[in-house]
Amino acid sequence: MQSWVEMFEMMETALPILLVVLTAIVVISSAGGAWRFFASSRQPVLSVNSVIVGKRTEVSHRHDTETAVNRSDTKYYVTFEVESGDRLEFAVSGLEYGQCAEGDEGKLTFQGRRYQSFERVRKTQRTDVEEFRKYRSTL
Repeated sequence: MQSWVEMFEMMETALPILLVVLTAIVVISSAGGAWRFFASSRQPVLSVNSVIVGKRTEVSHRHDTETAVNRSDTKYYVTFEVESGDRLEFAVSGLEYGQCAEGDEGKLTFQGRRYQSFERVRKTQRTDVEEFRKYRSTL
């Protein structure tokens, strides 16, 4: 009987500590997200000439055992190389991802870490392929 009493006394101490720790984790995570959002918002909007050098996707799957429902989410990323040689990767929508190809040249517009748009420069298909091959051979 003594052990039951000790267990309940321990829970009176442990439960409030656990709640404080969980609350602190939620507050710190939220503050970090808000700080990143406002830091990007303070950056100037930049438009630079760039070339698309890579594309990738990130797929996550979830399965709910109670309802037997499978769900998946896909995130799309495009990597741009700017005139200075720096590479920038941004998350984009599925529509934008599908409309761009490696080697496309154009004007990238972004603010901090936030992608805004990419306007492709129109050229003939043959010129695009030739320039992309030259670009790849220099890497």
